[in-house]
Amino acid sequence: MAKTVFTVAQVLTMLPETPTRIAAFTAGLAPAQLRATPNGGGWSANEVLAHLRSCADVWGGCIAAMLAQDTPTLRAVDPRTWIKKTDYPGLEFLPSLQAFAAQRSELLAVLKPLAPKDWSRAATVTGAGKVLERTVLFYAQWLARHERPHLKQIQRIANMMRM
Repeated sequence: MAKTVFTVAQVLTMLPETPTRIAAFTAGLAPAQLRATPNGGGWSANEVLAHLRSCADVWGGCIAAMLAQDTPTLRAVDPRTWIKKTDYPGLEFLPSLQAFAAQRSELLAVLKPLAPKDWSRAATVTGAGKVLERTVLFYAQWLARHERPHLKQIQRIANMMRM
């Protein structure tokens, strides 16, 4: 299945929506509900948020490195490995969401003023099999694409907790 490719304008529309939509989906839920695993297993809303924060750390860090340096060589980091170095899974939901929203605002403050050529700034990425070349746009698209199913997941979890 081909990956959806978003334009810069689409990415800049989608990325700011994620924290807002998470807040709307989870409004009114108690901390215990946000930590509860839905019937049938799976992640809690808190665990999904922790995962999204980890991905934002890793892929946002790649974007920052590409904008700070000319064609850096970056070592691939799996967000599922990175999360083990954080306290995200243990944090309370609301402060974690506030931190995610602040981080997203910081990323958008960097991305919005970029010139078209800056979206093509690239890095060589090693450590994930073959050596890859990735761009700022690639990582921004990856964030936007990756967050879509997790937003639906949080919405489903929140709806289940309200039943």
